[in-house]
Amino acid sequence: MKYIISISRFIVGILFIFSGLIKANDPLGLSYKMQEFFEVWGWHGLNNFTLTLSVLMIAVEIIAGVAVLVGWQMRLFSWLLLLLTVFFTFLTGYALFSGKIRECGCFGNCIPLTAQQSFIKDLVLLLLILPIFFNRDKIRNAVSDRAAAIILALTTLFSFGFQWYVLEHLPVVDCLPYKVGKNIPQQMKTPPGSIPDSTVITFVYNKGGKQIEFTAEQFPEDFDESIYQFVKRYDKLVRKGNADIPIKDFVLLTAEGADSTQAVLSDPGTQVFLFTKGFEEKEPGWMNDFMQLFKTLKSKNIKVNIVTSSYDQVAAWAKATGIFSDVSIFKSDFVAIKTAARVNPTLYMVKNGTITGKWAASDFDKVK
Repeated sequence: MKYIISISRFIVGILFIFSGLIKANDPLGLSYKMQEFFEVWGWHGLNNFTLTLSVLMIAVEIIAGVAVLVGWQMRLFSWLLLLLTVFFTFLTGYALFSGKIRECGCFGNCIPLTAQQSFIKDLVLLLLILPIFFNRDKIRNAVSDRAAAIILALTTLFSFGFQWYVLEHLPVVDCLPYKVGKNIPQQMKTPPGSIPDSTVITFVYNKGGKQIEFTAEQFPEDFDESIYQFVKRYDKLVRKGNADIPIKDFVLLTAEGADSTQAVLSDPGTQVFLFTKGFEEKEPGWMNDFMQLFKTLKSKNIKVNIVTSSYDQVAAWAKATGIFSDVSIFKSDFVAIKTAARVNPTLYMVKNGTITGKWAASDFDKVK
């Protein structure tokens, strides 16, 4: 039994640390995945707290993994490991059996797992944790109490410090489809000979205080807008294909709504794209660095494009700063911008449709 517990501790500890580090590389990715679950469950009020929850959950995952390896405070951490794994198993099971969530984001974008793979992984993990949980009083520290406390303190500092860094400077390892070296037009194409996913549009309506789901082909016979209040619609996966288009929703629309995506991306020269969801402050801290950079770009005749989901706000800012006539401002989908710009804003250098450079707002002074 001693060997079983030791092996279980090693596997569980390494897996929790590995999973936590991958997610710590992109805590916003987990935050967006939480929002996806909350949207499905109708918990819209929690969307503003998902980043905080993401950072805390990732830190706990890494800390718990280190704790189980050194055998520190196992009465506490065995409970924590069990509760986390039960919670993760519930999420992956829900994603698998409901069909409303395609994957749980357990290993982020770097190691994408299907809902089924994630669910099986969590079941195995749960089996490995049970021997640890039921024998928690027998587990002793692998190091002294003082050394264990120091290791856990350093782990805590690293867990939060690393996440702070990537939230300021973009992920250290870029696993997104917009990574440097990728050609955006190629990433938007379906692989030749592939089979796309088969989905069905599902509607959710409220009738008499109860939510009812149905497809476009199965509308209720008594359907009437005075009785049924629209809640949302979503695409439910019916059959998984083998087509995986890395960039699905990237589009560049002019102020009038004209699609300029292909025309802009086919430009053979070097150009810059500033991706932003909008400005939370009237004069963001990065603005001076960007304006200095803009002067350099203009002197080199490098075209500057601004891509945003808040067109009116950004256009007003461009007019106020006097650069409106020297830049092209495009509207794009909020989800696409969240994927392209993990930090708001993010600057891309693009040549012939290929990303040659990528910087967060805090690094604009390094672009030149």
